Amino acid sequence: MRTTKQMSVTLPHEMADMVRSKVVSGEYASESEVLREGLRALAARDRAVEAWLRDQVAPAYDRHLAHPDSALSAGEVRARLGSLRSQ
Repeated sequence: MRTTKQMSVTLPHEMADMVRSKVVSGEYASESEVLREGLRALAARDRAVEAWLRDQVAPAYDRHLAHPDSALSAGEVRARLGSLRSQ
């Protein structure tokens, strides 16, 4: 059984030129390799964003819901950032 699927992809000229230049330079053996590498990078970024949301954002939101009085106002955030910038 075949483990790949042939597809037709339409790219803007600039992206198509970039794919071709990667192959011409010898960095990749084929256009398909370039696109596979790009999709692997996209999948890795998606996993990183999901992990950040799960491990940092969701717990911070839960802490805020549990203790809403500990939240800072927009003005307090600006003041803290301003003091950090001036250090």
